[in-house]
Amino acid sequence: MHPSLRVRAIEDALVDGLEADHVKVVDNSAGHANHTGSEDGGGHFAVEVVSRAFRGLSRIAAQKLVYETLAELMANDIHALSMRTFTPEQWTADHPP
Repeated sequence: MHPSLRVRAIEDALVDGLEADHVKVVDNSAGHANHTGSEDGGGHFAVEVVSRAFRGLSRIAAQKLVYETLAELMANDIHALSMRTFTPEQWTADHPP
């Protein structure tokens, strides 16, 4: 997949797979251009995801759910992924209007 399409593919996978209310994807690949392992073409990304699917899950379980949702992209298009996961209630508490 062309690097410029990866962010959109990640966003789409998270919105569709987790019925996410909010998704933010940041491509940090440029800062890792000479990083060992980046030669395979996979990018470095940070994601922020708000989903009802995380309700009742531990932080680790929520992160595992994100990895499962992105499994196909993790195979070739994502080399490194950092994430922050929130339920809608956690998001509202952390981001008051």
